[in-house]
Amino acid sequence: MTVPAERPPTVPPTEAKAVMREPDMTTAPVPRTAHSTWRDLTAAQQPRWPDPALLAAVTAELARAPELVSAEESDRLTARLADVTHGRAFVLMGGDCAETFTGTTTDSVRRKLRTLLQMAVILTYAAQVPVVKVGRMAGQYAKPRSRPTETRDDVTLPAYRGDAVNGLEFSPASRTPDARRLRRMYDSSAATLNLVRAFATGGSADLREAHAWNQGFVRDSPAGRRYEDLAGEIDRSLRFMKACGVDPHATRGVEFFAGHEGLLLDYEDALTRTDPRTGLSYATSGHFLWIGERTRDLDGAHVDYFARIRNPIGVKLGPSVTADEALAYADRLNPGNSPGRLTFVTRMGASRIRDVLPGLVEKVTANGVAVTWVCDPMHGNTFEATSGHKTRRFDDILDEVSGFFEVHRALGTHAGGVHVELTGDDVTECLGGADGLLVQDLHRRYETACDPRLSHRQSLELAFLLAQMLRD
Repeated sequence: MTVPAERPPTVPPTEAKAVMREPDMTTAPVPRTAHSTWRDLTAAQQPRWPDPALLAAVTAELARAPELVSAEESDRLTARLADVTHGRAFVLMGGDCAETFTGTTTDSVRRKLRTLLQMAVILTYAAQVPVVKVGRMAGQYAKPRSRPTETRDDVTLPAYRGDAVNGLEFSPASRTPDARRLRRMYDSSAATLNLVRAFATGGSADLREAHAWNQGFVRDSPAGRRYEDLAGEIDRSLRFMKACGVDPHATRGVEFFAGHEGLLLDYEDALTRTDPRTGLSYATSGHFLWIGERTRDLDGAHVDYFARIRNPIGVKLGPSVTADEALAYADRLNPGNSPGRLTFVTRMGASRIRDVLPGLVEKVTANGVAVTWVCDPMHGNTFEATSGHKTRRFDDILDEVSGFFEVHRALGTHAGGVHVELTGDDVTECLGGADGLLVQDLHRRYETACDPRLSHRQSLELAFLLAQMLRD
């Protein structure tokens, strides 16, 4: 695990509320620094905090708090993503659409990590290159929304923007933004990183253990039995390694990074630190941060802030993006054209990926831009089912990934990875898959706080199908 050995003191998430301190209201706001120029620009999707003094006090407290990740770790991820840019590795990003404070438990974190490790084993074998693992966790507590308000039965309240801002319960008290939640996001992120570090460096992350879990999926699940041949190949390879005397300690731990959308700029700014080695600014809230589709205005606050930090960063690109815009992002966010610094995460939708992506990739490649291409097959395929649930079809998700690979193969470029919303539980949020989830099944375990996620079984099925694409 890439998380530093020393962590800020944390408590179990269920006890977090009890230990929350009231901010010191006499604390002065954090002084402006070189990375704070975003405050002079339009910042989209920011909450309307009702108490500016409270926000200033909380962010001042966060500015004095220990970093969650280090600059050295972020630099290491940049180096790993540079390998992806050059076609020598593949990246798997995955986790909750929106983390919740109550969901930050040992079992929940373990199940998500286990799912990602199971997927990584399959993809590593199929791609025959290292898989860079980035969890969509330890910071994914805020969400942009298409509408600022929500109306139910003639009552209109602020939209739920994630636990970092307000509560999911539809009541005036819950939906009022509360800056104290930013501190709780920090504490929950620290707790998650501690748990991930423990799992990633111990026996729970053992390569052979993850493969044993996959064998159980293949044996017991109707969705898994069709992948017996590939699972058998992996098993024989592991037995061959053992017979050759490969050091078992080399397979016991994994390198794991944490990422989230850098949406709440007050929070990100407060956790930005200057690296004493270089004098450069790093976001220490996570290793990898990305700009969302709704906040990627070239002249906006998010792009300005991201241009001033040294972490590896991403930009979500929807079907409306132009090739010239993509080049402008590269020029602004990665003027040195450093491999591993910039990732374009495309989210086109299954019906648009084959039409829009080729022009982007062609022009970016022709201009010699060093960028990692990653497919987000989730956000462009969301719709409302007749039951009223927001959902996605597994077949659409798979089709967008297929189109992503087809485009890159046709152009001779590297399909660098996937970015998926998933959970380690067998929820009923996305339709289809080998288990044949129907609309009338959605209510059974529809547990997401925002967008629908792939279940544990659907995630593994996607990994096996991805493996087939990687081998073709």
